[in-house]
Amino acid sequence: MSPEQFLAHARSAADADGRLPLAEMSGWGIFPFEQDGLRVVPLDEPVLPEPARNDEDSPSCKTCARRDEGIWQDEHWRLTRSEESGAPLVLILFSRGHYDMPTLPDERAAELGRLTVHLVRAIEALPHVARAHVYRVGDGGAHLHVFFFARPEGFLQLRGSSFVLWDDLLPAIPAEVSTADARTVAVTLAASYGGRVLD
Repeated sequence: MSPEQFLAHARSAADADGRLPLAEMSGWGIFPFEQDGLRVVPLDEPVLPEPARNDEDSPSCKTCARRDEGIWQDEHWRLTRSEESGAPLVLILFSRGHYDMPTLPDERAAELGRLTVHLVRAIEALPHVARAHVYRVGDGGAHLHVFFFARPEGFLQLRGSSFVLWDDLLPAIPAEVSTADARTVAVTLAASYGGRVLD
């Protein structure tokens, strides 16, 4: 479908004000909002061509400038901790080279798969974490970055795809708590996968 066809198709399900019905997930027990009074915003017209994302240009990439920062790194990857998170821990894995998912060489792609598994194991080994959610979006920044959200044990309401919304709604975890958990993950990752823990 062209952008115009997609918009026409989507708007065919909208009401007179151009609002789509609430998603099925708004009735799930894990959805963080009550349905009463909740409305979907109307779809905007497509913006073509799309504007450039942050860090599209390698020489001016802010993420590349921070290639040696984080809590863990090896020759090709680095891991950072989100400092403002309502989830117990949010980590972000970056390629140290200037890649996005479609341009990632096969060797780095294989590493990404292995590294993701080791990271999930390390996060889920924390005693108060039930699951590690993994997200790659890529609409805001062109430099490859993958998010790892730690869901707290026992909070079944925070399960599933709404957890990123809950993360934004919950108060930030104290820095000393998430820093200690991030260091534990970095140490575990260095022992199981390799690389080194950064101070």
